[in-house]
Amino acid sequence: MTVLDSVRDARTDTPARRDRVLPPLRIGPFEVDTPVVLAPMAGITNPGFRRLCREQGAGYYVCEMITARGLVEKNPLTFRMIAFDADEHPRSMQLYGVDPVSMQRAAELIVERDLADHIDMNFGCPVPKVTRRGGGAALPFKRELFRRIVRAAVTGAGDRPVTVKMRIGIDDEHHTHLEAARIAVDEGAVAVALHARTAAQRYSGTADWDEIARLRDAVPAHVPVLGNGDIFSAQDALDMVARTGCDGVVVGRGCLGRPWLFGDLEAAFAGRELPAPPSLGQVAATLRRHAVLLCEHMGDHKGIRDVRKHIAWYLKGFPVGPELRRSLGMVESIDHLDELLSGLDPDEPFPADADGPRGRQGSPGRVVLPEHWLDDPDDPSIPFGADVEHSGG
Repeated sequence: MTVLDSVRDARTDTPARRDRVLPPLRIGPFEVDTPVVLAPMAGITNPGFRRLCREQGAGYYVCEMITARGLVEKNPLTFRMIAFDADEHPRSMQLYGVDPVSMQRAAELIVERDLADHIDMNFGCPVPKVTRRGGGAALPFKRELFRRIVRAAVTGAGDRPVTVKMRIGIDDEHHTHLEAARIAVDEGAVAVALHARTAAQRYSGTADWDEIARLRDAVPAHVPVLGNGDIFSAQDALDMVARTGCDGVVVGRGCLGRPWLFGDLEAAFAGRELPAPPSLGQVAATLRRHAVLLCEHMGDHKGIRDVRKHIAWYLKGFPVGPELRRSLGMVESIDHLDELLSGLDPDEPFPADADGPRGRQGSPGRVVLPEHWLDDPDDPSIPFGADVEHSGG
């Protein structure tokens, strides 16, 4: 039995599983053996990418964020974004909104039209166009409005599970995650995920995993707490669990150009030896598979254009010349991709320095908020124009 098994058993009074680091992750009626969630990422976690990741290992795979307002108004782009494979189960959708009425109606529509099996609510987005309207990571500061929105989603969802994802808070002077988590659980959320950064940090610096541990202690033991932030390898995930006692991890930027990370995580959490890192030939085959899946989902033209943004992530650290990298960044078809990939050395081993941060990082900055947003945390008013942004996700 591992130390983690002992900690888990003491907390939940469940029999030890000697061959596992953590038990399966249960969200409402759904259970998966690997306690891992793919974080929704705009322009990334479409059905093609989710299928590719699901082929590597088990977990919950969440689609791109959908706005409640767009869903209620039946925005065509919103409905195009709600796409799941026939064998994708459970179908997890992330929903964003700032108006309890829109949120409840959106959840009701999800049930009425059977659009998803699980609703995750976004209270973690730090981008200015969201926070300036009081949404995303800004919203939990308004605890009464936050309570009403979570209650509305849970009411509208009926027996479908609702989960909440959040950040530590707006900035170092305005932490909200502990109180918000208690509110969310009180209102019926069945799990809570924490990206262990403030909105002011954006994606810079280092995630504060100690706040995940504080969150784990702040909510009842039967409610899963998921940790997010700086999971770039299977060892990172094991380290987070050991340090925080969380019940699973949420993976975002760490899987960009590395969908096999989910296979590594499946092995790690099952207590098995990790697969060998892929050679350049295996990476190329995965890249090609990704391109094919995108073309199947989006059409040949859009699909091949979409895969271009992934190529630098796949090839990070490999000795691939600048001319070939440029050509791959302008690839025009699957046949063209095959031609270019044939120029790679398939036996080139995976580079030791290819792990670590990837994707956007940026720098910290002031969080843009609605005027007088910080005056009264109990004010449930919806900021003027807050629910206008509804162009899909």
